[in-house]
Amino acid sequence: MSGRLRDRIAIVVGAGSSGPGWGNGKAAAVLFAREGAKVLCVDIDEAAAQETAGIITGEGFEAAAVQADVTRAEQVEALVADCVARWGTVDILQNNVGILDSSGPVELSEAEWDKVISVNLKSMFLTCKFVLPVMERQRRGAIVNVGSIAGLRWTGIPYITYSTTKGAIPPFTRSIALQYAAKGIRANVVSPGLMNTPMIREPLKDAYADGDIDKMIEIRDAQCPMGHMGDAWDVASASLFLASDEARYITGTELIVDGGITAKMS
Repeated sequence: MSGRLRDRIAIVVGAGSSGPGWGNGKAAAVLFAREGAKVLCVDIDEAAAQETAGIITGEGFEAAAVQADVTRAEQVEALVADCVARWGTVDILQNNVGILDSSGPVELSEAEWDKVISVNLKSMFLTCKFVLPVMERQRRGAIVNVGSIAGLRWTGIPYITYSTTKGAIPPFTRSIALQYAAKGIRANVVSPGLMNTPMIREPLKDAYADGDIDKMIEIRDAQCPMGHMGDAWDVASASLFLASDEARYITGTELIVDGGITAKMS
């Protein structure tokens, strides 16, 4: 690796994986560490956060795991304070936490609406709320928020809460980018397309293929112009670029990582 994040301190939120394999946050945390960052791996699932941190330290890099519910302000404030106490600052924030429900507005319960809005959007507000003052003090920082093309286009599944929350991420991020541009802080969005990660397996197997995971993957692969879904490393690589100094003059923008699917839908 080339040390693109050497001596940087990163918080990756949603750094665990919801099942065996590589989720977007897990891959990002490991890739950031391989490129020289010290990484605070945050997840609501303590074992998942510990697994990611263990991979990083097992490779000889530096990481720590924190269990936190990032919809709770006091827990977010505490994890940011933990990072600052441990390593002195926060240079990079990658927001990757997210859940989905494949229901439309009639089928969806009010409780589930509130839950997805809170996990997917309120969590991002809270992490930015407590990280931005740290970055402002040092007049440097990079925020990478993970969105989705579901916030841009209809992808065939009526997950209204998911598309609504992901659609809100670009304007949320632009607001931060423009407010803090003169203070040395950048904020950008990575919007993945159809990705083959552990997150899709249980929630989407019924929505696509009556419980058949292999068939669901086959259908989603066929939707992509390149003939296959992307994976967590595609999202991690895009996040790395936006977090690094290579993107030092890029802020308030959205990097779509989708193998061409949104171009095809235009």
